[in-house]
Amino acid sequence: MNVNSLKSLWLYICLASLFFIAGCANNSYLSQEQSTIKYQNESSTESSKRESVFDAAKEDLDKWPDRLWSDTKATFTKADNIAALLLAGGASIAMHQETDEKIADYLDRHQKLHNFKDESLNILGHPTTHFAASSLWYFLSVNDNDDVNRERAWTMRTALTITWLSTMGLKAIRDNETPNGKDWAWPSGHTSSSFTVASVLDEFYGPKVGIPAYALATLVAYRMMDSGDHWGSDIVFGATLGWVVGHSVAGEHKKLELAGFEVVPFIPLTDQTTQEPAIGIGFLKRF
Repeated sequence: MNVNSLKSLWLYICLASLFFIAGCANNSYLSQEQSTIKYQNESSTESSKRESVFDAAKEDLDKWPDRLWSDTKATFTKADNIAALLLAGGASIAMHQETDEKIADYLDRHQKLHNFKDESLNILGHPTTHFAASSLWYFLSVNDNDDVNRERAWTMRTALTITWLSTMGLKAIRDNETPNGKDWAWPSGHTSSSFTVASVLDEFYGPKVGIPAYALATLVAYRMMDSGDHWGSDIVFGATLGWVVGHSVAGEHKKLELAGFEVVPFIPLTDQTTQEPAIGIGFLKRF
């Protein structure tokens, strides 16, 4: 394995770690020194786990088309989202007249990112990396019977899918060239995907995770202009698209559900005389 391959592998591991900051459970590893009978029992347990993971994935995949359609409608029918995308689209048109050329010319003469830094951000911001990391998050959560992270990982995959489909559709329609002569410039896929990841994490875990994620997404966006892979207008719309999709999809699934029941705060009155409240949780099912 050459040096570049090792660097790429390290970067994939780093991005996966970003998702686990939010609370992915650690896996425990079995000891190799075990008796024959115990080993057979553990083999049976591992087989059951594999079946459980397969069943869970199949269950989520069966529901995914409806969920994907529902989340897409929820995202692109909200007035605030439409307004944000229209403003970003208008800004892209205005920038492409003259501002894009000035930005590209300046960055061409003052390029900041080279070699490892450039390739690092390219890999960290690539949609394939995001899908791989969210898939790893999902399967580890299923394996650990962690319903919260299972749901959040699947939400991340849904948001990334909507962003990717939207980005590729717009690229095919616009079909303009990048500063370095590549096809399908607008909008930036690296930027839209990176901001989707940051927005989902911010929605679920707040600014402690969201701010570093946004900072990384911004670096990815800058890299795409610094390398000549995208115009400034590609970045503006890509970031807006990722932000809109990420927050909308994560917002739709932010409530915790277990076995079809919504987990809600519950404050019953335990003493009718003193009227002192007791704090707990309740399970709500709407019919």
